[in-house]
Amino acid sequence: MPCTFNHSILAARDREVSAAFFRHVLEAAEAPSWGPFTNVLLDGGVMIQFADLSVEEHPEIQPQHYAFLVDDALFDRALAKLDTDGTAYWADPQRTRPGEINHEHGGRGVYFCDPAGHYLELITQPYL
Repeated sequence: MPCTFNHSILAARDREVSAAFFRHVLEAAEAPSWGPFTNVLLDGGVMIQFADLSVEEHPEIQPQHYAFLVDDALFDRALAKLDTDGTAYWADPQRTRPGEINHEHGGRGVYFCDPAGHYLELITQPYL
């Protein structure tokens, strides 16, 4: 069997809020949740599990970067949701081009943050 990516656990302050954000913007499917995890499912069987970190034990969540390859239709819907929700977004990871998207790698891209402060990126063409 070849190696494939199966799941990742993302730190959250409120795992339900973070999972709902991913379901809303990325149109990710609900997945059965258990124990300390609230789960969402992406295409290809990739699961994202959200786990709460207490402020007392972890005063800061170390932000991570997660990029998602989406088709043009989902990109348009996600960008419209970010606009409607008032979620800030940028054309670049340095956040110097607010309210813009980029047209790199033969597609479109956008950067924004989830409720826990993780950096998310949507691209319509892979970098390779």
